[in-house]
Amino acid sequence: MRNIILPSVLSALFCSLFVSCGNKKEITWVASTPEISWQTQESSVIKWEKGDAETIVETDNTLQTIDGFGACFNELGWMSLSLLPDEDRLSVMKELFAPGYGANFTICRMPLGANDFSRNWYSYNETDGDFEMKNFSIANDYETLIPFIRGAQAYHPSLRMWASPWSPPAWMKYNKHYACAVPGDNLAEQYRNDLTADRQGTEGTNMFIQEDEYFKAYALYFKKFVEAYKREGINIFMVMPQNEFNSCQIFPSCTWTAAGINKFVGEYLGPEMKNIGVELVFGTMERANTLLTDTLLKDKLSSRYIQGVGFQWAGKGAIGKVHADYPDLKLYQTEQECGNGKNDWQYCCYAWDLMKHYLTEGTSVYTYWNISLEKGGISRWGWSQNSLVTVDPETKTYRYNYEYYLMKHFSHYILPGAKRIVVSGESDDVLAFKNEDGRVVIVLYNRKDEETTRRIKINEDVLSVTLKPQSFNTITI
Repeated sequence: MRNIILPSVLSALFCSLFVSCGNKKEITWVASTPEISWQTQESSVIKWEKGDAETIVETDNTLQTIDGFGACFNELGWMSLSLLPDEDRLSVMKELFAPGYGANFTICRMPLGANDFSRNWYSYNETDGDFEMKNFSIANDYETLIPFIRGAQAYHPSLRMWASPWSPPAWMKYNKHYACAVPGDNLAEQYRNDLTADRQGTEGTNMFIQEDEYFKAYALYFKKFVEAYKREGINIFMVMPQNEFNSCQIFPSCTWTAAGINKFVGEYLGPEMKNIGVELVFGTMERANTLLTDTLLKDKLSSRYIQGVGFQWAGKGAIGKVHADYPDLKLYQTEQECGNGKNDWQYCCYAWDLMKHYLTEGTSVYTYWNISLEKGGISRWGWSQNSLVTVDPETKTYRYNYEYYLMKHFSHYILPGAKRIVVSGESDDVLAFKNEDGRVVIVLYNRKDEETTRRIKINEDVLSVTLKPQSFNTITI
């Protein structure tokens, strides 16, 4: 008799914790606070109840498909990780890229030439007038970007990569310089460029030379880049024509008018990328002006080639209208705002608001910026920024920052192909997703300074969970 009763008792106990209406619910729960990151919680304290709930997860009401999460490979990122012992560097790469292990990054960005976190100015062809790209070379990248990406591929061979330039070769620009703006007088000498005031550009102008032979050569430059990287075993599946085409910066940058970039995309870059099977996405958009996007998406040539739009910084203000106007167009968040190098909890909370905004506005991809930086996070041009990983150059040690764990709260559990689910009722600071295997992922933030109990209705049952003060939480069911 005891052999019959005991299983029944255990079954009843298990049912009280995890079962409603006869269906077993397997639950995991991870929380992060300012004191402890990524701590597994006892799922047994989660209660399944009946009745009303302030938040409703509508599991059958799905929205955009999630393609994945990732970050950007840049030169200073690799330089920082190269300071670590081999074992530690490999550990970081595994944590970031191994499927199902840590952050589980699946789609990442890289620069096409120099950017604000490169070692210095460079391009893949500095030979003035070489319109046939005979002197094109990615030699610089063998020291930094290629080993960086290969390090990720060692753990995730199918990692998806896309690229965009910050600046074309200097000889293709009216001012013959990689930068657009002259540094302010308060910038230390080691961070300054040598641009003179008479060569400074402005927003709303074309710094790229608007002539046929330059357009053709630049489209060929993109093609040569994709082909060169493919020979190295790195497939670039997508490009964007220009990083922040409205922003005139002291570091590598190039302003374009919407009309100028439309001509380049519709008549030159679009056909060239289509011929080699590479997707073209318009971006990166860093302004809230949707008319800039409309210039290309309503053009009879450019619209043939554009398969999505990428947004960052103030561009987040344009996403909602673009999504409403072009509901079938794929949207990308292309760069998380960069912080100030402190990597503190306060900025992590701001990053939550960014992630919530971009995902609720319809983006399918979320991209962090700096993977790793040395302590202080200072760029070649004097800008301190945050990173997922910080390396101490003196002790040759590293740490994962708060924003890394925030990213992981999403990327570890929400897999490519997942659908975002509608959350109704009191939906502030709650996001929900459904993976292709049917598993539901709920990400919650308790921004209060005291414990808070949330009652969340999922199908016919109500999940009741008490969240720690100031905590990010991921619950999978």
